[in-house]
Amino acid sequence: MRYEYKTENVCSQIISFDINGNVITNIEFYGGFNGNLKAIAKLLEGATVEEIEEKLLDNTCGRRPTSCTDQLALAVRKAYNESKSA
Repeated sequence: MRYEYKTENVCSQIISFDINGNVITNIEFYGGFNGNLKAIAKLLEGATVEEIEEKLLDNTCGRRPTSCTDQLALAVRKAYNESKSA
């Protein structure tokens, strides 16, 4: 299932990815620091929701209380929870 998440308080505006069970693939960030976010997407290809949360949840950017990677961790958990209740 393809999932799109509208981010808050970060440079990227949308994070899009596929979720199959708890496995995340095809991560794309729209906006933000393109090179860094492409690298993160490659490194996380095939990771589980739990692995992404463990590595990225609560990661901040500068003075912001969140970051693009923190938003990804929130997004994959939300997508997973919604897929379980569907």
